[in-house]
Amino acid sequence: MTLLDPLFRWETVDRFFSDPVRLQCMLDFEAALARAEASTGVIPASAAPAIVAKCRAELFDATAIAQAATPSGGLAIPLVKALTALVSKDSPDAAKYVHWGATSQDVIDTGFVLQASAASVAITLGLEQLAGELAGLARKYRSTSVVARTWMQHALPTSFGLIAAGWLDAVDRHAERFQETTRRSLVLQFGGAVGTLAALGDRGLDVAKALGAELHLPVPDLPWHSHRDRMAELATTLALLTGTLGKIARDVSLHMQTEVGEIFEPAGEGRGGSSTMPHKRNPVACAVALAAATRVPGLVSTMLSAMVQENERGLGGWHAEWETLPDIFQLTAGALHHLAEALHGLEIDTARMAQNLELTHGLIFAEAVQMALATALGRLPAHDVVQSAAKRALAEKRSLREVLTADPQVAKHLPPADLDRLFDPRQYLGASQAMIDHVLDSHAARLKTSSSGGD
Repeated sequence: MTLLDPLFRWETVDRFFSDPVRLQCMLDFEAALARAEASTGVIPASAAPAIVAKCRAELFDATAIAQAATPSGGLAIPLVKALTALVSKDSPDAAKYVHWGATSQDVIDTGFVLQASAASVAITLGLEQLAGELAGLARKYRSTSVVARTWMQHALPTSFGLIAAGWLDAVDRHAERFQETTRRSLVLQFGGAVGTLAALGDRGLDVAKALGAELHLPVPDLPWHSHRDRMAELATTLALLTGTLGKIARDVSLHMQTEVGEIFEPAGEGRGGSSTMPHKRNPVACAVALAAATRVPGLVSTMLSAMVQENERGLGGWHAEWETLPDIFQLTAGALHHLAEALHGLEIDTARMAQNLELTHGLIFAEAVQMALATALGRLPAHDVVQSAAKRALAEKRSLREVLTADPQVAKHLPPADLDRLFDPRQYLGASQAMIDHVLDSHAARLKTSSSGGD
């Protein structure tokens, strides 16, 4: 089923998980293995070119390999068999050295690592695009007052720049986390039948080192056939990112509600419409991110369950990863891409934000008044005074400012000029400006470190 791929996925990453690329990455392993073994003298130097020449996915019948995977339990055996047959046609002697000393899991795992490495580059770029959009929002709207909502209710004033800075802060953590995870997880898999490289005699580690260099992959201390923490870490790291993408999408979609109307995904021909209601403008990118945030945790549970593998080679658990982890990559990438695109054209209605600050007729400033009164009355008595005033304002459908002005106890301690200041949302943003600066500075420092190649 591919009809929904453009909606939920991102073609730039999707292509790394296509059938031709999967086969090619496995063949890249075989080609690199031949070159590594020839360079270390394990196989004749003349054998490598003949093997490498046939390691091209377009030379293979993918359908036949897929069908043969059923009785063999995986793609590696039929692929290696077909490669051997192809090499044998031109060089029977070289065909003897196809897949020399390797095992099926070496081919499949390293092939996936090559796929994931390419996909991770694109995801990293997508993360930087998203972070850049959020940094721009934090800077531009740092002083724009908006309602902060707790438990879905109006709470206090905040700054929309601070909200965006919160999103950015999380995304920057994901960028660092993803870099660390890929460094640890995307490594060579090469151990032979049971992880000892016994078939290569005393040259096993030499071949492994040469193979890692050929594929530009780190060589771990030992093979990881049945130790799947690396793959599970990839899955969980992507899931954490997807959770934050869902949180951002939830926030944007709530701000986009008709009754709120403060933020809007970009408009466009055919975007966000309804099949029956011509007036609708739906948050479609948010829907994609929220769908991914709903689906990915279940897939991650499969990856975590698959960690419990038997002895030196897993039965079933390893197989459960083959479709699950690519799905996690693709869903996360799709959510990342679509949300970043939407944020690029995000429409901010600052006038509506200002209007919404007045919806509760001043109740949103109750804490500010309470804290000002507390210096004279104490916190608890001040709380009681303002709470009583708030109840009267609600019951009499009057503004809190009006009720407070008429209260002699309040007037004694808070003259009109003080109330003016307390009912100005710009005056009750606390340390938000400094917090925004901290996040933006940390973001700039991370970018500088990344561009310089530092740790």
